[in-house]
Amino acid sequence: MLPTRLTGNWRLFVGLLALALVAACGAPAAQVEPIRIGVIAPLTGQFVENGISTRQAADLAIKDINAQGGLLVDGVRRPVVLIYGDDQDNPEIAVNVAKRMINQDKVVALVGLPFSRMAIPVANIAEQARIPLISSTSTNPKTTAGKKYVFRVTFTDPFQGSVMAQFARNDLKVERAAVLYDEASDYNRGIAEVFKQVFTESGGTVVSFEPYITGATDFRAALGRIKANQAQVLFLPNYYTEVPLQAQQARELGMDIPLLGSDGWDIKALAPLPELDGAYISQSWHPDTANPPAQVFIKAYQAAYNGAVPYDIEANTYDTFGLLFQAIQNQKSSDPEAIRAGLANLRYTGVTGQITFHGSGDPAKIAVIVQFKDGTNVFHQSVNPP
Repeated sequence: MLPTRLTGNWRLFVGLLALALVAACGAPAAQVEPIRIGVIAPLTGQFVENGISTRQAADLAIKDINAQGGLLVDGVRRPVVLIYGDDQDNPEIAVNVAKRMINQDKVVALVGLPFSRMAIPVANIAEQARIPLISSTSTNPKTTAGKKYVFRVTFTDPFQGSVMAQFARNDLKVERAAVLYDEASDYNRGIAEVFKQVFTESGGTVVSFEPYITGATDFRAALGRIKANQAQVLFLPNYYTEVPLQAQQARELGMDIPLLGSDGWDIKALAPLPELDGAYISQSWHPDTANPPAQVFIKAYQAAYNGAVPYDIEANTYDTFGLLFQAIQNQKSSDPEAIRAGLANLRYTGVTGQITFHGSGDPAKIAVIVQFKDGTNVFHQSVNPP
């Protein structure tokens, strides 16, 4: 037991002991600054399933890289930290979330933003702030147009609209098509217009081009005109929350023509619906087309999430991180300007295939046509970009 009052010898002993401990342990190690990345997605609301898919794929990507000690940046391993923001499917909220992440959280990049109506305004903010943004599945050309700091992993609306028009003409051999679309949405309207143009240029006739406004629930009048005009196929470039009611009302009116869709359809939610049996949709990826990196990803995703099968939003989200990580490591820097420069001329082979940027934020990507059949979904064919 030490004396209650330290003598001079005891004080000397304690001091020497402290110095010895410091010498043995060394000075405290310098703390490694983490790399902060902002992830914006609909984490609540009617599109929460897309947000969950985004978050699960993002978490898996970060788990993989942090298991290696983080990103190797100029000889130092730096952990990656994700900062999540809920856009609540509201463009104004998405913009505010992005501003907070850039100005307060000091993120070096933004990812996620699966929907164009959120990606477009946030892309403007990222461009002004000179912060790289990579969208997983925003397909509208406005997302990247005229921007140096904004990129996407998926294809664009003009490409998928053209793919589905040519599929209707060349594979389904139809002469008369109809389109029902939300004219208030850049995504829906943009694909609808391209489909109409390409279908017409290829010798077909769009007999009905029927707009509606977001939130509509009664499509019978428009569908009645489509039926009366003897359309042979109906294109619905709309979101998966709207398509079931549209398909149901079409079937109730006795329309048994094939239905076509876009990547706004959710495979997991819609494929089991009987009124959508036989439909064809465009997607940017399907697990049946898995390359070696995709096979590894699928196994890891299923192991992490109770056997769940990943589809295009999960695969594209995972590839946003692959692109970002490779750009950081190639540049040996997490500075936003360095990341942008690294992305601008990056050649990357990921889960969804080859991704290369040449002078714009839009990669040349294949499209996949998927068919809903007997309550499930099957790969039908892939289409290369021009």
